[in-house]
Amino acid sequence: MTAERIEAPRLTLTPLTVEDADDMVGVLASEELYAFIGGGPPGLGDLRARYARLGTGRSPDGRQDWLNWILRRRQDGRAVGTVQATVTEGERRAEVAWVVGTAWQGRGYASEAAGAVAEWLRGRGVGLLQAHIHPGHEASMKVAARIGLRPTDLFEDGERLWHWERG
Repeated sequence: MTAERIEAPRLTLTPLTVEDADDMVGVLASEELYAFIGGGPPGLGDLRARYARLGTGRSPDGRQDWLNWILRRRQDGRAVGTVQATVTEGERRAEVAWVVGTAWQGRGYASEAAGAVAEWLRGRGVGLLQAHIHPGHEASMKVAARIGLRPTDLFEDGERLWHWERG
């Protein structure tokens, strides 16, 4: 499975390229973004290297498809965040995650983008969507609920597993 351009009402989700690092380094620059996920803002060189790895679209062992999109506002093309999906088990399961820069949070961009990706994945036969969310990250829990994921009783590395499964 490979990432394709996705149109949402206010956003265009474009498959990630190394060149996107130039726009994204500023979007990802706020220390606040890392309060729940750890780490800190990447430098441009590190981000370019990361995007080069992710841009291959597959894990080195070939067991995972790495789908990554840059979120760009349709009105002006400005990058505001990312959504990613790691697809496994013969394209049946996808782990999704999202990040929206602090300057653009609270506008529904994460829900819009994650919802568009979830719909895109479901339309391609993915039957199980998952996300790992820190139990204190209220905004991400709201996004997960809006795209149809529900919390489970399972925790990994301090994060709760949320999921949706085709009935």
